[in-house]
Amino acid sequence: MIPYARQEISKDDIKSVLKTLKSEWLTQGPNVQNFEELVAERVGSDFAVAFNSATSALHLSCKSLNLKKGDIVWTSPNSFVASANAAIYCGAKVDFVDIDPLTYNLSIEKLEQKLIYSKKNNCLPKIIIPVHFAGQSCDMKSIYDLSKKYKFKIIEDASHAIGGYYENQKIGDCKYSSITVFSFHPVKIITTAEGGIATTNNEKIAERLIRDRSHGITRNKKSFKKVYKDEIWNYQQIDLGFNYRMSDIHAALGISQLKNLEEFIYKRHEIADYYDSELSDIGICLPHQDETIYSSYHLYPIRVSKKKGGINQRRLFTYLRENNIGVNLHYIPIYRHPYFRKLGFKKGYCAEAENHFKEVISLPIYSGLRKKEQKFVIETIKSLYKK
Repeated sequence: MIPYARQEISKDDIKSVLKTLKSEWLTQGPNVQNFEELVAERVGSDFAVAFNSATSALHLSCKSLNLKKGDIVWTSPNSFVASANAAIYCGAKVDFVDIDPLTYNLSIEKLEQKLIYSKKNNCLPKIIIPVHFAGQSCDMKSIYDLSKKYKFKIIEDASHAIGGYYENQKIGDCKYSSITVFSFHPVKIITTAEGGIATTNNEKIAERLIRDRSHGITRNKKSFKKVYKDEIWNYQQIDLGFNYRMSDIHAALGISQLKNLEEFIYKRHEIADYYDSELSDIGICLPHQDETIYSSYHLYPIRVSKKKGGINQRRLFTYLRENNIGVNLHYIPIYRHPYFRKLGFKKGYCAEAENHFKEVISLPIYSGLRKKEQKFVIETIKSLYKK
């Protein structure tokens, strides 16, 4: 089976992890801080805080912006459920903005329309979480301009997008957001096995993220509350936090993987270019890439419909799976999951997200995908269209 995505682990990666296993530190030690500093330097942010998952990073990013019960968060329906769940963990309400039919990212037109309506009805969001689908950045400047007018904060869900650029700016520099979150799950661009990171330029946000990922505990004496003279104190729990820390073992893998980030993305672009050249004339809608954006190509999503090419999504998806090509669907609109239906959302809530879901198929794309494997994928697709 050729998977739609997978990690690429080198001998150097293995050596890095083994070295840590033989060291003094297994949990949170020097590797974590080193990894944070390297990521911050790579993306151009002042701070980076590592977590055991991107979901944890999204949760505490919401918490660091004082999201609470009764507040509202908007995000894209075309994402994994973590984007919305992070808001619910804080007791907030979540809502969705439909996607752009070209980029499959959050639609600026729909966002502005929803903001105008919500201002009139006194239900504006406190935070908006745009999702950089498939590795291509959202139109962050437009979202940022709207944030100034409508007074909401921005958390970029860049789980797909480390190594990408927006208008020649590195995704993660937080020029147009309070926080950016990356994922290091094995199917992403680089991996720490499980893990995520939040970048920010705000020192207070960084300090709170660090504290809250470790039970709400601080060892900074300047942050201590009351200390009794007859007691020895070396830490205090200031707030109710969580055990969301990344281990030194995971960070060791991340440090090694980060060295190959540009090479991994270059290979993904080669794969995407080959798909573009070979699949452009058979009635498949190929992913659009904006000229001002450099995608990390986490996914290569095509759209198929019987009207355009004579083959519908189900038929192509099934045919590829039957031929040992592990294609996937990204994504079922979040609000269509049973849990969100219980919150009152109904099928059809975001029309373009629904259209996308009915037609999208993610083809295999990862740095270790061999040319002969990709040729097999392409030939298998073409064989069905010739029938």
